[in-house]
Amino acid sequence: MKKLILMIAAVLTLGVVQAQIFDPVKWTFAAKKTGEEDVVLFLKATIDNGWNIYSQHVGDGGPVPTSFSFTPSSDYQLVGKVLEPTPNKKFEKTFDMQVLYFSKEVVFQQKIKLKKGQTVIKGAVEFMVCNDKQCLPPDEKTFAITVK
Repeated sequence: MKKLILMIAAVLTLGVVQAQIFDPVKWTFAAKKTGEEDVVLFLKATIDNGWNIYSQHVGDGGPVPTSFSFTPSSDYQLVGKVLEPTPNKKFEKTFDMQVLYFSKEVVFQQKIKLKKGQTVIKGAVEFMVCNDKQCLPPDEKTFAITVK
């Protein structure tokens, strides 16, 4: 009987702990051919209400900027840098500075030139998310985008 009670208590505790985990940003990744060798990658963050992620261009002492890394491959070449739309701007007391951020949704874009007709582009995005009460530790999501 004691074992049953301990198991029930453990399951209930696990449920409470999992309810505390925040995952306010969902990432989706896609590619669109714009020419025979030209492709645009779309790296989209959908952000829960009240939360923000930050621009790629954040000053020292601020939140962790959003950054993208791409696994090197002879199948493609990156063209330029990852583009982002115009971010919102506000003073955040937490960082004692102006920060550039996105809320609700943001789509980053990366142009590539194919060296091979079909490939998979792999990489990762690192980002930090905050609301008006807290910031979560930086997170990283990996991706694999098929280009046909």
